[in-house]
Amino acid sequence: MMFRSLRIFNYRTWFVGALISNVGAWMQGTALSWTVLTVLTMNDATAVGINMALQFGPQLLLVPITGLIADKYDRRKVLLWTQSGLGVLALALGIIVVTGVVELWMVQVFALAFGTVQAFDTPARQAFVSEMVGKGDIANAVALNSASFHGARLIGPAVAGLLIAFLAPGPVFLINAATFLAMIVALLRMRVSELQPSPRGAKGFRDIAQGFRYVRRRDDLVVVFVMAFILGTFGLNFPIYISTMTSVEYLSDADVFGILSSAMAIGSVTGALLAARAERPRWTLVIGGLGAFSVACAAAAWSPHIVVFGAALALAGFTAQLFMTNANATVQLTSAPEMRGRVMALYGAVFMGGTPIGAPIVGWVADEFGPRWGIMVASVTCLLAFVIGAIWWARARRADRMSRTGTLTLGSPTESVDIVR
Repeated sequence: MMFRSLRIFNYRTWFVGALISNVGAWMQGTALSWTVLTVLTMNDATAVGINMALQFGPQLLLVPITGLIADKYDRRKVLLWTQSGLGVLALALGIIVVTGVVELWMVQVFALAFGTVQAFDTPARQAFVSEMVGKGDIANAVALNSASFHGARLIGPAVAGLLIAFLAPGPVFLINAATFLAMIVALLRMRVSELQPSPRGAKGFRDIAQGFRYVRRRDDLVVVFVMAFILGTFGLNFPIYISTMTSVEYLSDADVFGILSSAMAIGSVTGALLAARAERPRWTLVIGGLGAFSVACAAAAWSPHIVVFGAALALAGFTAQLFMTNANATVQLTSAPEMRGRVMALYGAVFMGGTPIGAPIVGWVADEFGPRWGIMVASVTCLLAFVIGAIWWARARRADRMSRTGTLTLGSPTESVDIVR
């Protein structure tokens, strides 16, 4: 059943709050990229890349601490603090934009502040999913979370584009600040007695290294992490790709930018809902999804018309989502419960923490050689990631055939989970 996790009150409450909050987040992301690109600079893609780097850099730098927090403390209470902090930051940013005092350096400071709070929010939020639904529905809940996130992308960028075109970017930031209330209310309304808290596997800073050692012993996790790092570093810089293609190649405005972002979201939602139908993640979709994403990026890069570009973006969103949903569920399902917070912190770090490296590079390529070559960076690097995953998978299947038939067992000697091929 595609929506089976929604039968659970706590997850249903979470889903509604997250959907509202995600709409606001996508509205702000669209307004922020457009403001930096066209208001605070003269189509400077490098500036957009630096802004993204500041936002995602803390996830990499703070990973030891954020994973420890997610495993040591009550994750629901951690999320109440982080969501409140993000709401306050969004309100402050909205005020300086509306009053017209905003400058580029201010936006960069806020990007760094958002990234710091999100570094604590992400592992707690991802590990909290299992507490709401239990192990049997993790894969479905992860897929529905992705559907919510990208479903909001259908609405947020399009609404933001219209508001920017007819009014100004300022109101968009204030609306995002208000949407954080939905997530806070959802967390407060949860039935705490129905949560299924994981064992607290971290007691102090000496336990930080356990997460690194745990992942290092797991070849399957290492491969997923490598592929996720390459995709997150070079493949998912779509605020740069879409904004520069819109303004430079197709000479269009913010409303078109919003519509193109929503076009990509159509593919992402479709991919997430397809993943939600499966009870277990599939390695064919983890690896094959990344290979197909590389092809979709190449098609987007050389699209002769903006309509073709929009269709290629939808395909890119669909294929990227196949990888992301199945990879996330694989990491969660095959990780020991008491290690899950630290493992998810590491996963978030390698997935999004590479953005400080990739976004400025992609922005520089787009400035120097054109937006189309910026997208080709994503295509070529993700093709390399696909090759790495395919080689590992072929070797794993060969070893599996030599030992037994049936499903491929992944995991440490004491913690194995069957993942569908």
